[in-house]
Amino acid sequence: MADIMTEVIAGPVYEINIDGKIFLLDVKKYELLNIIYTTESISKAAKVIKVSYRTALNYINRIESTLEIDIVNTSTGGQGGGGNTFLTEEGLTILKECKKINAIMELDRELNEIEAKVVDVDSAKGIVTIQINEVKITIGLNEKYSVGDKILALINYDNVCIMPEPLKSSFRNIFKGTVQELTFKNDIIQVKIDIGSINVYSNITLLSSENLNLKLGKTIYIWFKTLAIATLKL
Repeated sequence: MADIMTEVIAGPVYEINIDGKIFLLDVKKYELLNIIYTTESISKAAKVIKVSYRTALNYINRIESTLEIDIVNTSTGGQGGGGNTFLTEEGLTILKECKKINAIMELDRELNEIEAKVVDVDSAKGIVTIQINEVKITIGLNEKYSVGDKILALINYDNVCIMPEPLKSSFRNIFKGTVQELTFKNDIIQVKIDIGSINVYSNITLLSSENLNLKLGKTIYIWFKTLAIATLKL
């Protein structure tokens, strides 16, 4: 597979660089790829971004001819022309990198990046369970996930709460951990916590650190909201 580099330069406009061949992917073309991924249909994606089917095809052809790769794979016969359409490996990689940039720009803070595997999908409750080693995390069902999918979970340091005792409630994503590092940074204390098989970082105030009496090796509990987790399929 080609080495794909993606960065946002303005607007946002995403600069896709594959072996020195560059294409500027604007928001409309990004949305086209994103909706093709979720609907498996060029015609449906064209309607959502309010362009004609022919214009959508022209967008795709322009990207493919400039970068000299295939980004979609279309079967024949389907309603509305074009049949079912799937993003190729290169198309998925471009979409994933753009989504990662979006997530980082939206959160605009330091992030815990956790690569994990989907082990359960509960469509009725709108939640997904992911697992890395022995740790299971609950996330919102905001993408088309299936058991076995590999994903990247992004959790803002500021969204990781530290507690001396576990919450006695039905809240998910409560983990027992051990303080590994304490770093004073930009008027806050950055805490590195080992929760068994992965390390998670939290930003707290100096006052909160003193109230919690944090020190290296101390046992604590962390909690973060299900909806505070941005996810990307790998």
